[in-house]
This record gives sequence, structure tokens and C-alpha cells, in this order.
Amino acid sequence: MSTMTTPPPTTCYDLIVLGSGAGGLATAVTAAYFGLKVLVLEKAEVVGGTSAWSGGWLWVPGNPLAQQAGIQETIAEPLAYLSSQLGLAADNPKIRRFLEVAPAMVEFFQTHTAVRFIDGNQIPDFYPVAGSARGGRSVCAAAFDGRELGAAIKDLRPPLSVISLAGMGIASGQDLRHFYQASRSLASAYYVLKRLGKHAWDLLRYQRSMQLVNGNALVARLLKSALDQGVEYHTQVQVLELVKHGERISGVKITAQGQTQILFAKQAVVLATGGFPHDLARQAQWFRPENGRQHYSAAPNTNTGDGIQFAEQLGAQLSNFVQAGAWSPVSLVPTRRGELLHFPHLIDRAKPGIIAVLPNGQRFVSEADSYHEFMTQLFKATPAAQEPYCWLIADHRAQRRWGLGWAKPFPFPLYPYLKSGYLKRANSLQDLAAQCGIDANQLMATLKTFNADALQGRDSQFQRGASPYNRIQGDPEHTPNPCLAPLTQAPFYAVKLVAGSLGTFAGITTNENAQVLNSKQQIIEGLFAVGNDMASIFQGHYPSGGITLGPAMTFGYVIGCTLANQALTPSS
Repeated sequence: MSTMTTPPPTTCYDLIVLGSGAGGLATAVTAAYFGLKVLVLEKAEVVGGTSAWSGGWLWVPGNPLAQQAGIQETIAEPLAYLSSQLGLAADNPKIRRFLEVAPAMVEFFQTHTAVRFIDGNQIPDFYPVAGSARGGRSVCAAAFDGRELGAAIKDLRPPLSVISLAGMGIASGQDLRHFYQASRSLASAYYVLKRLGKHAWDLLRYQRSMQLVNGNALVARLLKSALDQGVEYHTQVQVLELVKHGERISGVKITAQGQTQILFAKQAVVLATGGFPHDLARQAQWFRPENGRQHYSAAPNTNTGDGIQFAEQLGAQLSNFVQAGAWSPVSLVPTRRGELLHFPHLIDRAKPGIIAVLPNGQRFVSEADSYHEFMTQLFKATPAAQEPYCWLIADHRAQRRWGLGWAKPFPFPLYPYLKSGYLKRANSLQDLAAQCGIDANQLMATLKTFNADALQGRDSQFQRGASPYNRIQGDPEHTPNPCLAPLTQAPFYAVKLVAGSLGTFAGITTNENAQVLNSKQQIIEGLFAVGNDMASIFQGHYPSGGITLGPAMTFGYVIGCTLANQALTPSS
């Protein structure tokens, strides 16, 4: 059931979920499947939160798709990997609960809902250390036909505009590969033309793309599942406060369409509002000084820490970490209305013929490392009291082949990106350095070393292309190193990268059932947290892609099963 932007027709539910990202919807779908009456309230005009803009990947060691492919492992292997990253913090019981239950979560959604996954059996962990895997620990949402949502498609958050193609999402893997190869392969050109033709038809008929991929497909599949299970959801609802009956959370006070009312939850309220990536006050309180005074998150701007604030008012314990955010480099994309959109640089940094340098003209990291590691090293390399930023530089061949952030590759013209000032271009590296305020002499020295190394397929400074994750981020057809090529062909291009994030890690402390805890480590009855409202079980570390959505959906499943008195795993 769905009624939009109007007050709910009834006031009493078994479960009320605040937020409609993957964690919130997974909670709602699980609980509804097991017979609970569920209401989802969303502050924004659309459903999906940050999840709808994500890559749609979940880190789930031991998942059923990997097992079907013959990849078998016990939780001992991922625990060893997490120990290499987190140290003693890997003994957290929530991590063990996650590793034990996550495969059952995938099986549940695949079997009982409209959610379908594709395997990530070739996707390695970020760091090549003890316990890491070269694949088999990831799953991704399968593409989805948006027409299956019916009228509810209008409530789904569209793909992030700056990384889509006129609103058309492009999936990682083979789909993206075809777009990169379109000017080099007739088969890929035909594939891309078909995709573009279908997208044009969808825009004409439905005013948006219907071939949904990545996180957009994940949220669409969860939304379809919610509708199938009778979940009621409402958008544009502002929650004013949580309601208590004695010591138990019993509901919420809301305002919608100018009307204020109290909605009651017999069993629980779940906080799933997406963390605090746009809460400036909490950023100032929780982000470390070296993370910079300015922060440009790629998450929706409605994620302002509402759930964390509600929990804090009730005496919940909050957890902060050395890294409070899921860092990502972003570039600022100017719009005709004078706004600045935030483009997350997740892929282009690893491609051959592209490097990143500080204002002093020096490299500071393997550009093919994870977005979080890239930013961590940028923070370390930036002098105290200076804003962390760097420049992503490409030669003409690389930019036309791979693009550079928002500046798309051939055959897209470069004029709009140059006119707006987003993209810098010069016929010499010295002139480019002058435009960007980079130390020209040091830049030339950096590129002399980098280019000589790249010709031999090695990176003597940062070993770019040495790790499995580095290599899969590059170009598999480029030899001898898929991540390295010299920058030699003029003109040269640059885009400024600044500090941003994909979300936040710090948040509400919970137990292994996702129940919110107070400062005395006692359960606040009737209150749960999930997704980025819940403090990350990895405590500020980012060991692999999908470590946000994997726990979000897993603990959503845990909450639904717990409230419905259902076993979490087949063997329990």
C-alpha cells in the first residue's frame, strides 16, 4: 500500500521505519513478510536515500551466489581479513553476527522477495593482506525493469545526475565496458546505441529511464517487495520527535501536509535516516581537523542526522571513530542555476594515463586505491590548517578514452566542461600547472619519473597496479600494467578534487540485534537503528566495497526477524 505526501490513514502499526534506503526498506520488507504491519516514513520527496545513488554492491562473505560457483569459506577467513584491518576491534560481536547472518539474508531476499542479485565473484577486497579474497565476497543488485513498479516508479529517487547519462544509469562491469569500447568496437557501438535508443523511448513515454541498475535497481526491487508485502510508505513526512510510553519508545510525532499527528508503534521504531553527511554542526564536532573545514558529500542533502539527533535526545550512546566518514574524492560540478553538484571519483583515478598530484606537484598515493584510502592519504599529505585538495590530471588520449570526472570521454564535446571552468586544459604541462596553481617544476619532475615507470609497467613510488583491487579498476586490455600509461599527448587536462564522502561511519551504538543502547550500555526498549544511523560495525575502517549496504540490509533483516520471532539462519 502506498499513499504519498498525505497523513497516514491509520495511526497504529507494529513497526515504524524512519528512512527509505536499503537498510530501512530491508527492515520493512522482512518484518512485513513475517506478518507485521509496517509503515515507512521518508522525509524527502522520493524513496531510496543514498542507496539509490550507490553502486548497489553488498559485501557478503560466504554468500549463496559464491557458494553456487564453488567458492567456499567459513567466517574464519573474512574474520582474519578484518583482523588485519581492525585489529582487536574485529572481535566485536556485531561483526560475527553480520558474518553469520549475511548469507541467510541474501538467501531470504532472493527466495521470498523481488530482490535479485548478481555475483561479484571477480571483485577483490581492497587490501592484499592476510585473509583477503580475490573474489566471492560481493553481490550486486540485478538490473530491474522499472515498469514493474507501476505508479510507484514516480516515487523512486532517480540516478545521481552527474554520474548518469541524461538520467540513464550505467552498471559497472560489462555494461560500462561497452560504453568505454563504443568508439573501438562495432559490437559495443551497437550495444550502446540500443541502450541509448531504449533510454530515449523511456524518456518519451515515462519521463525517466526504466532500465534500472546499481543502487537504483536495489531500491526499486526493495520497493517492489515492500508493495508486494503490503508495506505502507509516505514521503515528505517530517518526524518531529519520538514518543515514549514509560521507558519504551512507542511511536513518532510527525507533520505532513500541514497536519500534525502521533503514530503509534506496538513493537518498535527503527532509525534509518542515512547518517549525518549534511549535518554541518556534527561534522564540526566529529570530523577531525585534518579532514578539512569544507566537506562535499555525494549523499542526498536531506541526510542531515535526524535519526542520530532523535537517539541522542533519548540518551543513546553515540560512537565516533578515527575516520567518521566514508571518504571519497569529489569534484564540484557547476550548474546553470549556480549550484555545485558533487561528482564522486570512484573509477577514473585508476585508468591508464591519469594521475593525481598535490598543489606542490607531487603524487601522494596509488591513484588506483579505494576512494576511502585515496582520501585518507590526501588528508595525511595535506599540511596542517590547509584545506585538503588535489588535481586529477590526464593527457588527451586518456581523457578522450576514459573521461575525467564529469567531463565525459569521446564522442562528447569538451566545450561545456571547459566553458564552465570545471575542466582545465593547456597545451603544455607548465601552462596547465599555472592555471591550477601547481608547482610546475615539481610537476615536471613527478611526470618524468611516472612516465618512465609507466613505460615499464611499474610504479616505483606507490606500486600502482600491484594489488588485485588496483588491477581490476584499470583497463584489462592495457599492458603490461592495466593502471599505468605515460602522460605524453597534448593537450593536457585537470580537474580539482576536494574532500567528500559517500556517507558517514560514526553514529548510534547498538547491540548485535541492532537495538539502540544508552550511555550505560542498556537497551532503549522499542528503538532500533540500521544503515548509516547505526555506528559502522567496522569502526571507521573501509576494508572492501559494499561494507555499508551489506551490514545495512543484514541488520535490517535481523531486526525484522527479531521482532517477528523468526530464526535468523536456517540452522538456528
